[in-house]
Amino acid sequence: MDRTAVDSSVLRSVGYDPVARRLELEFTGGGVYVYADVPARVHRELLAAPSRGRYFVRRIRGQYAYRRAGAGR
Repeated sequence: MDRTAVDSSVLRSVGYDPVARRLELEFTGGGVYVYADVPARVHRELLAAPSRGRYFVRRIRGQYAYRRAGAGR
């Protein structure tokens, strides 16, 4: 999945697969996590949010099942 670089103190890049409804987030600390069954609306709102880190904490963290992506991805 391709990710788009974002301006954020928390996130480095964001990717989304609309068919699989998977959101992939790369954090500034280097970890990449994949969140399952995420609506496209959440991806759009994350990209448009004035604070992507705050949006992540309020609307994504703890709301969707996730896993850490393998090394290098």
